[in-house]
Amino acid sequence: MAHISTYNFEGKRALIRVDFNVPLDKETLEVTDDTRIRAAKKTIDYILSKGGSIVLMSHLGRPKSAADSQYSLKHIISHTQHVLGHPVKFAGDCIGEDAYRMSAALKKNEILMLENLRFYEEETIGDRIFSEKLAKHGDVYVNDAFGTAHRAHASTAIIADFFPDDKMFGFLIEDEIKSVDKILNSDEKPLTAIVGGAKVSSKITIIEMLIDKVDNLIVGGGMAFTFVKAQGGKVGSSLIEEDYLDTAKRILKIAKEKGVNLYIPVDAIIADNFSNAANTKEVNISEIPDGWMGLDAGTQTRKDCEEIISKSKLILWNGPMGVFEMSKFEGGTKALAYAIAEATSKGAFSLIGGGDSVAAINQFHLADKVSYVSTGGGAMLEYLEGIELPGIAAVTGN
Repeated sequence: MAHISTYNFEGKRALIRVDFNVPLDKETLEVTDDTRIRAAKKTIDYILSKGGSIVLMSHLGRPKSAADSQYSLKHIISHTQHVLGHPVKFAGDCIGEDAYRMSAALKKNEILMLENLRFYEEETIGDRIFSEKLAKHGDVYVNDAFGTAHRAHASTAIIADFFPDDKMFGFLIEDEIKSVDKILNSDEKPLTAIVGGAKVSSKITIIEMLIDKVDNLIVGGGMAFTFVKAQGGKVGSSLIEEDYLDTAKRILKIAKEKGVNLYIPVDAIIADNFSNAANTKEVNISEIPDGWMGLDAGTQTRKDCEEIISKSKLILWNGPMGVFEMSKFEGGTKALAYAIAEATSKGAFSLIGGGDSVAAINQFHLADKVSYVSTGGGAMLEYLEGIELPGIAAVTGN
């Protein structure tokens, strides 16, 4: 593989796989969160500064066909131009003669965006012929889409074969890999991981992997109630997974054997309905009455988490402490976010990953107060778990 910082882009067309799968307003189809576009700017600016031209390719949503015009990337052109500070041309297809004509005519410092790759089913099935057609748009292939690196799609894995000596990662993927590696391989201690969210089942693999590496493991969100019930607590109508009670017991046992501080919330904000207008009260997390459900971490839990985080040198956060989307139940997640930002300001390295955690850190305007905010989501989790990512292996040759 080549390296972006040493490659000669002068006069070359760089075909960049970006992840511009950004949320759009349902009514206006305008971009509502441009985090992923801003994340790609460093790579794009660098290649332009080195005399190259750029062809951007991405997917948007999960369209069934090109007839799903709401998923056209034309809707993000204006916003992309604003973020990048450069004009961006648009090809109404990702393959075909018109698209090839436009990419072939690119001059130095010009940018072209291809239409949604997923308008072709060949993209998601990793079709080799489709990959070869896409490859015609560039002289060099740059994968800067960490969020799709865990997919063996045509534009993320197969296409690299057509650039044997001219394939590389962009700065975004390089930074993502460095950040995860710092969490997994640094000798700095203590390492604290906060794993939250709704279900144990969706996080069990990451918990099992982390328990061999962390000093502190904070379990939050809805998944905490499965652990509470596994220890004999009363959880009322809170979300639990009966099939994972034994799993929770096993994790508690392993943590004790390994000397890991596995922290389960001790109190909770409970509600009589899943609503921002619900009646609420604060109780011991093991004593939730029937008909009530836990929707946020309580006061003591917040204090305990703040203390653990304040003493940490490395922090990984994946998953909220409660239903932070509702203002009445955002307190636990907000307290956690501020504690991580405070620890970061005092020298800790903090990595925020996963859709909900990223949404929370942005909601509380703290993205610039932590060390790194991953754009990866599922890709970051799989990389943490030690799973080989097709989009990474295709470039490295592993």
